[in-house]
Amino acid sequence: MPHTDAVEAGRQARPLRSAVVVNPVKVADLNGLRRTVRDTLAAAGWPEPLWFETTVEDPGRGQTEQAVAVGVDVVFACGGDGTVMACVSALAGTEVALAVLPQGTGNLLAANLGLSNELAAGLAVAVEGGRRLLDVGEVDGRHFAVMAGMGFDAQMLAATSETTKRRIGWPAYVVGALRHLRDRPMRVWIRLDDQQPLRRRARSVLVANVGRLQGGVVLLTEAEPDDGYLDVAVLTPRTLRHWLSLGWAVVRRRDRVPRMEVYRARRVEITSNRAQPRELDGDLIEPGRVLRVRIRRRALWLCVPRPERTPDLTEDASAVAERGERLVEEGSSE
Repeated sequence: MPHTDAVEAGRQARPLRSAVVVNPVKVADLNGLRRTVRDTLAAAGWPEPLWFETTVEDPGRGQTEQAVAVGVDVVFACGGDGTVMACVSALAGTEVALAVLPQGTGNLLAANLGLSNELAAGLAVAVEGGRRLLDVGEVDGRHFAVMAGMGFDAQMLAATSETTKRRIGWPAYVVGALRHLRDRPMRVWIRLDDQQPLRRRARSVLVANVGRLQGGVVLLTEAEPDDGYLDVAVLTPRTLRHWLSLGWAVVRRRDRVPRMEVYRARRVEITSNRAQPRELDGDLIEPGRVLRVRIRRRALWLCVPRPERTPDLTEDASAVAERGERLVEEGSSE
């Protein structure tokens, strides 16, 4: 993944103002988190961040908009995929950068851009100044950075309990998937830009900005987060054997995956013959018969690792974690 827009600025010329948007349900020790973030940023010369907690009524968008309104430079999204998605929606089209401090079960955006799940690494990434300008997808005024989906993928999410995810991590999604492998397909019409609609009997249609799924599995090898296009995967397995063939090809990273068609477009409209479960960035939204998606080019500044020897963002994940640990130690000692 080319590091096209990372800013090789090191620590900033001036202290940056920041805010933390945190889902308190996802954090075991909220006071400890607050102390670590405050002390680590202070060691880097940043002022104390503003703090906003999400609620059931507002999972993060309103809080992020408040942070933007008071002039912060960086917003730390601290929670699961839903928290990150809410922050993305508020930051799209602004100059404020998003830094991800994952607290959920394997955050999707973090997995796709080489961002560590460790708190120390997330703080180091923001402080070091690496930035990348990404495309985002838009669905009915909400934005996503990874992918939107209709059908099986959303069914899998709905069937996966929070308790199981906390206990075993991302493999919990496999348990949820097994419950729906034999469900009947949906009849869909898929319009790509201004072309004639495609008619398919599909189990799932994914509209992706990047290509990795939970567990680091790469579904769409050509998807890039800043190429101006959405990659569309139409999955059409009908039997258990079809699913096994598809899954094996994905795991082996084959160029051609059976029972999966891939297209590219800037606008995608998926219409089903009946209401279907839908999701954005691993977070369920209300079911519906239609999913309309459009690309917003270069709309989101994301804090990313600054690889020392390679333009591939994911190569620096372990090194930035080590630098983050040193930064946290500096903060705790002051």
